[in-house]
Amino acid sequence: MELSRRTFTALAGTAALGLALAGSGGAATGPRGARTVPTGPPPPAPGADGRRHRVGFDRYSLLVDGRRLVLWSGEVHPFRLPSPSLWRDVLQKLRAHGHNAVAVPVPWNYHSPAPGTYDFTGVRDLDLFLSMAAEERLYVVLRPGPYIGADVDAGGLPGWLTVAGGTARTADPAYLRHVDEWLGAVDAIAVRHLFTGGGGTVLLYQVEDGYDVPAGDPAGRAYLTHLYDKVRADRIDVPLFHAGGPDRPWVPRSSGGREEGRRLYAFDVDTAPGEVPPDLRHAGGRGTGAGPGTPGFLAGVSGGAADPWGGVTSGGKGYAEVRRTRDAAYERRNHLTHLANGITAHNVRVAFGGTSWGWLPGTGVYTSYDHGAAIDEGRRQTPKLAPLHQLGHLLRTVPDLARLDPAGEVRAEDDRITVYHLANPDTDARVYVLRNDSAEQVTSLLPDSGIDVPVTVGPRDAKLLATGLELGRRKLAYSTAQPMLSMTVGRQDIAVFTGRNGETAQVALDCEVQPVTSRLDDEPAWAYDRGRLNVVVPLGVGGLSRVLVEGGDTDTPMLLLFADDATALRLWPYQTPSGPLLVHGPALLRSAVLRGSTVHLTGDVVGETGLEVWGPRGITAVTWNGRPVKTVLGQAGSLVMEGLMPGAPAVRLPALGGWRRRAGNPESEPDFDDSGWTAADRGTSRGPTPVPGGGPVLFADDYGFHYGDVWYRGRFEDARDVESVSLSYSTGTQGLLMAWLDGRPLGTHRMPVPDEDTALRGTWTATATFAVPERLRGRGGHVLSVLVRRMQHDGDRVDRADGAAQDAHKAARGLVSAAFAGGSRDVAWRIQGAAAPDRVRGPLNDGGLHGEREGWHLPGHDDRDWEAVDLPRADRRQGVTWYRTGFRLDVAADVDASIGLTLDDDPERAYRVQIFLNGWNMGQYVNDTGPQHTFVLPNGILRTRGANTLALAVLSDGTTPAGPGDVRLTLLGAARGGVPVKAVDSPGR
Repeated sequence: MELSRRTFTALAGTAALGLALAGSGGAATGPRGARTVPTGPPPPAPGADGRRHRVGFDRYSLLVDGRRLVLWSGEVHPFRLPSPSLWRDVLQKLRAHGHNAVAVPVPWNYHSPAPGTYDFTGVRDLDLFLSMAAEERLYVVLRPGPYIGADVDAGGLPGWLTVAGGTARTADPAYLRHVDEWLGAVDAIAVRHLFTGGGGTVLLYQVEDGYDVPAGDPAGRAYLTHLYDKVRADRIDVPLFHAGGPDRPWVPRSSGGREEGRRLYAFDVDTAPGEVPPDLRHAGGRGTGAGPGTPGFLAGVSGGAADPWGGVTSGGKGYAEVRRTRDAAYERRNHLTHLANGITAHNVRVAFGGTSWGWLPGTGVYTSYDHGAAIDEGRRQTPKLAPLHQLGHLLRTVPDLARLDPAGEVRAEDDRITVYHLANPDTDARVYVLRNDSAEQVTSLLPDSGIDVPVTVGPRDAKLLATGLELGRRKLAYSTAQPMLSMTVGRQDIAVFTGRNGETAQVALDCEVQPVTSRLDDEPAWAYDRGRLNVVVPLGVGGLSRVLVEGGDTDTPMLLLFADDATALRLWPYQTPSGPLLVHGPALLRSAVLRGSTVHLTGDVVGETGLEVWGPRGITAVTWNGRPVKTVLGQAGSLVMEGLMPGAPAVRLPALGGWRRRAGNPESEPDFDDSGWTAADRGTSRGPTPVPGGGPVLFADDYGFHYGDVWYRGRFEDARDVESVSLSYSTGTQGLLMAWLDGRPLGTHRMPVPDEDTALRGTWTATATFAVPERLRGRGGHVLSVLVRRMQHDGDRVDRADGAAQDAHKAARGLVSAAFAGGSRDVAWRIQGAAAPDRVRGPLNDGGLHGEREGWHLPGHDDRDWEAVDLPRADRRQGVTWYRTGFRLDVAADVDASIGLTLDDDPERAYRVQIFLNGWNMGQYVNDTGPQHTFVLPNGILRTRGANTLALAVLSDGTTPAGPGDVRLTLLGAARGGVPVKAVDSPGR
């Protein structure tokens, strides 16, 4: 299912996961039956270690080498970040914020410009991404489709497939021939990175997306069975899953029944802002929709929402509004509800969205795919990371949460709070998830919970509390703040508790013998009474609050740390071969390496900050990003920096000037030489759109033009009786058509801006009728020139009622027909779209504008004979106008600056701009539709220390003055640190 559709549905399809047969086994099976895996430490962080590994599951969780794994995954779209160096930046941020896995869709169209051609080089280097994920110790959930949804053009199906034989997403042999080639190309890379074989960290593999198989649909089952057999034949031996229904489990024919009882089901779940997260307890199985013996698996929890042209989702305000309505409280309420419902395999779509550059966007989105995600389009960390960060580290360091059963009912005194009560059968630790669906903060007692004091839950928020947890060598009696992690560092146990700023945290430890308790900051207070140590701390008042507990029942000291959300996002646990460490202060910890008595840290600093390190025994010195840090030994057993680390320096951006301008639609002129264009004279189409009577076929895809703008030139004789011309055309969302007769503008037609009722429409059709002025109604030959901005192919949905494939991606794009009022005319048509795909930038970069075909967007193009102009402009003409300029940046080498291009103008002006940076098509701005105004320019494509070329292709309809107006560089954020960035190849003409 495409993410844009999750915006408007509360519950989508499910996915079934079949366990890999070779080299993966689950809970041990054999004559004695299944072995119970008790609560215990999780498996170590994964890597390409060259060893064989076993992957399985029981009714509680995934099992890796006999240890319980709670999968905490965030989806990343590397194809939406066309700078491979920055992939590592995002992966490191995911890991640092508690994720142990990354889900990776692989779009077929991105890698295949033609049948049988598969490109995995440059920005499409899947092997490199998988290697990086292993180096960053993240499991991978691989999603190669063949259909991936993901709000990309045609759901990821390649443009050339629109005119290929066979019905997509079925067992049609003509389609499967292409599918087998595609999967074979991906699998040849993936097999080298399988976790089961020790070559990498690919742990799960999804076939198809959003594909429901009704019980009485043998054709659908045959299709999925073919995909299964193909992937297994390619030696992919990790667990597979696919989209399907909870009551429609699918087992491949070839499994011989071996998969029976060994299937996982996964839901894609979303809620709209303000809605209650779904309660899955009554869906069956363990309350997750899972079958007997399987854990809960959510393969597609929305981490935000897609926003269509015009901003239906955001109310026209863009992704900043999506992030506001789906904020940290919204995320926390969803994720904690899922955990309470038994979900222990969990993937957020998306954790980082990126940019739908070029002609990559699907029908329901514009250029930005920020998605309101936890990591924004400019790779900046947002407050939405707080619940992911806290819960991810909790699930990794507190093994009790990997094996929970529903326990006895507990009700809050205030019924506005819903209580989920769970218990670990091994340790008897109790977990309480408190969910507040009201718009008010609620404080209530929880009778029969063992929590003796009132608990506060914020409006439309949730909180996880626990009793009976073993925290190192001491036991938690209860807390009113959510535990974030428990770890032993050096000679002491450390436990972290978090909550909202302004709340008061109360933590009680069971202590038969009174310990020596020291508050190391001003805020905490404590008291010992009848076998319990009670600690009370106001959160957020002084940043991190520390309480040291020594002696009593154990000789091992315990350090209690208390943090509000903002402070918790500056706490970084890290596992080293010598043991764990904990860092407090910087905006990000990327790595920690121990050499002798020194720990070498790398990471990011945004504002001025201190540094505090708890490390393994024997660590006496610290470096930060290669430089020594002077420290002293703190009361909490940490190394504390003397003074502060400086924040990121100011980044100065130049004003954009020196513009040059040139008209860019010579195709509209009657004497333009189109002899090299393709004759549009076919009588039948390979697609499903009917050809109007008498033809010819004018659909762009039939002539090999699959992306971007397409031009038509039709020649006919004698226009004396022609009163008007009617042009029917078909596009994706926000398509348009411009027409000229003998070089004179006839007018422009645009598809309407989507509203709530049409936001999901994938194909838009219209007929534009233009009056022919009398001065053009003459004898002799005439030329009708038409430019169509075709926009996207539709996603190829499968009807959920009968399972029938629709081949929606094959719907016509471009001009459909032409008719003349005043008599029919025989028209000889020629068509021209994009030139051969750019060998570096790929098939989705360029369209068919004259300037694109001539390389006006590329670095090094000689524009000295173009007209020198200043911005803003107020030109009024129908057609295409190009603007070019250059600029230099000199950002310090140790600064990661995220930079965007911002365009602003009077919203009544009707024009749109295609943006090219160093030849890369970074997106489309539609001035009078919006909502996007700022376009991220990824480092690597953007030379932050060197020269850059900016080109703007402006399409204007002539009804209003057209810009561009204000065009400027914008600093989105800066950090001292980052990752080394290699320049992305950006060839010129």
